[in-house]
Amino acid sequence: MAGTTVDEVLAELAALEDPKARAVNERHGDDHGVNLGKLRALAKRLKTQQDLARELWGTGDTAARLLALLVCRPKAFERDELDTMLREARTPKVHDWLVNYVVKKSRHSEELRLAWFADPDPVVASAGWALTTERVAKKPEGLDLPGLLDVIEAEMKDAPDRLQWAMNHCLAQIGIDHPEYRARAIDIGERLEVLKDYPTPPNCTSPFVPVWITEIVRRQVETTG
Repeated sequence: MAGTTVDEVLAELAALEDPKARAVNERHGDDHGVNLGKLRALAKRLKTQQDLARELWGTGDTAARLLALLVCRPKAFERDELDTMLREARTPKVHDWLVNYVVKKSRHSEELRLAWFADPDPVVASAGWALTTERVAKKPEGLDLPGLLDVIEAEMKDAPDRLQWAMNHCLAQIGIDHPEYRARAIDIGERLEVLKDYPTPPNCTSPFVPVWITEIVRRQVETTG
């Protein structure tokens, strides 16, 4: 489907609009009504088209932006372009996909991690924490893990929702992947009680850090044991 125009794609997205899907998405802060399975199927047909991705992003439409993130070429974006895109990505799903599908694969990810980590905008800062969590899990060399725990201990309790969630994930990841800090991570979670009462569906792991760490470590022991 190379050569597909933005108008053609927008028309197809409009045809996929489902009021029930929109109602569900809007409860999570996402203003679109396209089933994500159908969106992914459309992306698979379109294949990678960087120019189309940039045009779709430029429409400002949430479904179009999600599709753009699926058909783009992550390494083709410049650092400042990704910074601008993140600051424009105000809905949770667009923000999450941009960080996970694009920025993490970019050659600029570490530079952006450092820039976003201390940003005064808590939504931007949450992206810095998400990239830090990725490093905790995959490339912790050079990270100041005790320093991260200090910041989490001091700031997570009163952080805005998106930032708090990202810091909480980082806390759990430190406890899961780094046994020498596990007791401290669990202790911080127990004292701060962040997400302690979060409604967790059956067969899902609670985001309350003491439960989260204990459950994942238990599974790891079972797998390796």
